[in-house]
Amino acid sequence: MTKLSVNINKVATLRNARGGSNPDVVAVALDCERFGAQGITVHPRPDERHIRHADVRCLRPLLTTEFNMEGYPSADFCQLVLEVRPAQVTLVPDAPDQLTSNHGWNTVAQHDFLQSVLIPFREAGIRTSIFVDADEEMVRAAKSIGADRVELYTEPYAAAYSSDRVAAVAPFVEAAACCRQSGMGLNAGHDLSLQNLAYFHRCIPWLDEVSIGHALICDALYLGLKDTIAAYRRCLE
Repeated sequence: MTKLSVNINKVATLRNARGGSNPDVVAVALDCERFGAQGITVHPRPDERHIRHADVRCLRPLLTTEFNMEGYPSADFCQLVLEVRPAQVTLVPDAPDQLTSNHGWNTVAQHDFLQSVLIPFREAGIRTSIFVDADEEMVRAAKSIGADRVELYTEPYAAAYSSDRVAAVAPFVEAAACCRQSGMGLNAGHDLSLQNLAYFHRCIPWLDEVSIGHALICDALYLGLKDTIAAYRRCLE
């Protein structure tokens, strides 16, 4: 079964745009769980422009589903992960001022760095995932680094889906097959939506988890959060 993890960064962005505590990020996360989300994802950035470190600390003891923290492994981020101890940490190669993730790690060039980063997480019992492009070489290198999972960066699939979905998904199927053969778990995320998720899942049914935030929150503006989460869950059946 493929789990749906809801990324709540956009909820925090909306809160921070006005100041105050509306919407309440923690309350929304708990409602996501109540409405059927099987995990909650956050991406705390150094400037705290959406999720704040305080949010992460508040969320951890209250969540009943898997908590996934993603981010660039700076000293501050690693310290927060080890303090909070989420179920999973996903390493992304984002620069501090980057608007959003737009590529995966070069796990060949960054092999030794990533390997050293994973050691304390593994010792703390935290599942590790590395954000990679749909490239078999990057997947194999992630395995040699010692990652438990990889997360496939799916924006190229989403961008090409409407013009030729068969061609768009092909490299992801190949990378996913390589991942399965290696024995690692498989996650996916970035620009997955109600329009393209069901086909992606049908082609790669052994996905462990999809992490979706922006599109899901956009859909919730029209459909409501409860019905939106239910719709995304149906895409994964």
